[in-house]
Amino acid sequence: MTGIWQHALDRMLRTLIKLGSLHVVMPTGGIGVYGDGAGVPVTVRLLDPTTVRHLVMNPELALGESYMNGSLAVDLDDLQGLLELVVRNARHADANPVWWQKLSERLRTALRGLSQRNILTRSRRNVAHHYDLSGQLFDLFLDDDRQYSCGYFRAPDATLEQAQADKKAHIARKLLIKPGMSVLDIGCGWGGMALTLARDHGAKVVGITLSEEQHAYATERVAHAGLSDRIEFRLCDYRQVEGRFDRIVSVGMFEHVGLPHYLDYFAAIRNLLSPDGIALVHTIGWAGTAKATNPWIAKYIFPGGYVPAVSEMMTAVEQNRLWATDIECWRLHYAYTLRHWYDRFRAHENEARALYDDRFTRMWRFYLAASEQTFRHAPQAVFQIQLSPRVDAVPLTRDYQYDTGRTTPRRRPDASRKPVLVARGARTAARSDTPNPHALSFEEKKQ
Repeated sequence: MTGIWQHALDRMLRTLIKLGSLHVVMPTGGIGVYGDGAGVPVTVRLLDPTTVRHLVMNPELALGESYMNGSLAVDLDDLQGLLELVVRNARHADANPVWWQKLSERLRTALRGLSQRNILTRSRRNVAHHYDLSGQLFDLFLDDDRQYSCGYFRAPDATLEQAQADKKAHIARKLLIKPGMSVLDIGCGWGGMALTLARDHGAKVVGITLSEEQHAYATERVAHAGLSDRIEFRLCDYRQVEGRFDRIVSVGMFEHVGLPHYLDYFAAIRNLLSPDGIALVHTIGWAGTAKATNPWIAKYIFPGGYVPAVSEMMTAVEQNRLWATDIECWRLHYAYTLRHWYDRFRAHENEARALYDDRFTRMWRFYLAASEQTFRHAPQAVFQIQLSPRVDAVPLTRDYQYDTGRTTPRRRPDASRKPVLVARGARTAARSDTPNPHALSFEEKKQ
C-alpha cells in the first residue's frame, strides 16, 4: 500500500505545485521534484509512511499535523520557505482548480454554518481554547501591552512597539473620542485599548471578554494604573450587554462571531450605540471571495473562527441600517506584525517548551509562519469599518484620521444645510443670503 499512496501523493503534488521548487524525500528514499524550478529549492522529508497517506487524504490538515508531530521535516529548518511555496501555489490553484478541489471547497463551504454556530456555551469554549493559554506564552512574542492584533506600520521597518502604538492612536482618531465619552470595547483582550482610551483620551470604558485569563489580567492592570473608576471589565458576551454607548470599538474579535451571527452582531452594535455614536470594527477579511476556514487552523488554533469577505459583513451592516462611514484596507500590515511575532517566538522557543512541550512549540511556530505567508501571498488583509446610525456623525473628509499637527477644531457636517448656487467669480453673491439665479457651479454657503 505504501507505493500506492506515494504514487497518489506524487500525482497530487504535480497537479498542485506549479511555482517554485519543491523536493520531497519519501519514506522509501525516493525523491520527487515539483514546480517550475524557480528560486531556492525547499526540501521536505517525510519520515513516516502514514504521513504520505494523511497528506493525500487531507493535505491542509495533514501538513500542519505532520510538522507538529515531527513526521515531516524541512531541510535547513526553512519553514517560512515551505509555507511561502505552499501559499503561493494554493493561490495559483484557486485560480485554476481541478474537480476534486472544487468539490472539497463546496463541501466545506456547505458545512461551515454548523461549525460556526457560536451559541454562548460554544463561544466560551472556543475562546478558552486559545485565549486562556498561559499569559507567559503571549509575553514571549507580543509587545509589552499584549496587543494581539495587527499593528499599523507607517513604514515597513517600524518597530513592533511603534506599530502597535500607532494602531491604537489611529483607532482613537477614527472614533473621535472626547473626554467623558462612554466606550464599549467588544473583545477587550488584555485591556490595552481600554487603557489607552481612558488614560490618553479621557473616556469611560467598559471592556468585555469571554476569556477568564484576559479578564483577570486586564482587571489587575487597571487597578495598578489607578483607573478603576474609569474602566470596567466584564466577563460576558456581546449579546449580554445592555445600555447605550457613545462609541463602540471591536479589534480582532469579529473573526470569532461566526457567519450565522453577523446579523445579531451588527444589531447589537446598532442597539448599543447612541443615536449619533460611532463604532469601529477591526477584522481580518478576504479581499475577494470568502473561503472556508483552514481545517488545521479550525482544529488547533481558532475553533469556530471564520474570516469574512467584506461583502458578507456589509450585507449585515446594511440590513441593520448602519452607515459604513469609512472602510480602510490594511495591506501587508499583518504580515509585518507576524514576522515580528515569529522572530520573537523563535528567540524564546526554549521558554515555550518549558511551558508546554515540543509539539505545542512546533504548532505555534507553524501557526505564526503560515499566518504571515497568508497575509503576504493570499488575498487576505485587515479591514477597519467605521459605522454610525447617522450620515453626518463624522467629518466629510478623512483629514481627522491623520496626525497632521492641526489644532483647528473640526466641525461635524450638518445634514440639514444645503448647497447654494453661486456664480463663478461672484464672491459677493457667495456671501449673500440670496442665491444667484445664473449660477454655473455649486459652492457651499459661507456661514
